[in-house]
Amino acid sequence: MNQSAVVQAEIEPAESPLTPESWGKLGMWVFLAGDAMSFGALLAGYGALRYGSADWPHPSSVLGVGLTAFMTFLLICSSVTMVLALDGIQRGDMAALRKFLALTILGGVSFLAMQAYEWTHLIHDGLGLSGNPWGASLFGTTFFIITGFHGAHVTGGVVYLSCYLTRSLLGGLKQGHASEIEIAALYWHFVDLVWILVFTFVYLL
Repeated sequence: MNQSAVVQAEIEPAESPLTPESWGKLGMWVFLAGDAMSFGALLAGYGALRYGSADWPHPSSVLGVGLTAFMTFLLICSSVTMVLALDGIQRGDMAALRKFLALTILGGVSFLAMQAYEWTHLIHDGLGLSGNPWGASLFGTTFFIITGFHGAHVTGGVVYLSCYLTRSLLGGLKQGHASEIEIAALYWHFVDLVWILVFTFVYLL
């Protein structure tokens, strides 16, 4: 290397380690951290209200634990297919990306359909935001707020992944876009993890 090249290298500023991809991941992690606090506050409030109530019904006697256990299993499986979708685009296998993205979306839609079924039957039995035939009225309030808040996140995730599936089908996704799918995967795994906590605290304990 000649002297002029050395001088030029010293003058040029070093490239920032924060690329658009890393900024995207950082943004998603910040969003998820805030969202985790929101879910934490809801679950903490649920626990406080339940602890202070003398007639709080036992969840297993009211809620369909068998159905929600299957819903939980379904979301866990959708996390696996999301990992496989990410692996597909990292290998440049667009067919695998599309297949496993579609399966992940199907898992999310199936989860929402079963949640709608559960809500419909509970409402028919008399459970509401301000009413509960089995005891404390706040049981219905907390149940619908927590599960509804999570359901909104699943809906957002399904729309989010559907946009990427559509882009892939139209040829707009390449191997170089793997970081975008990785960011989407972070969101989906977070939604799945939160549901495991909701299922444990609201349905089992």
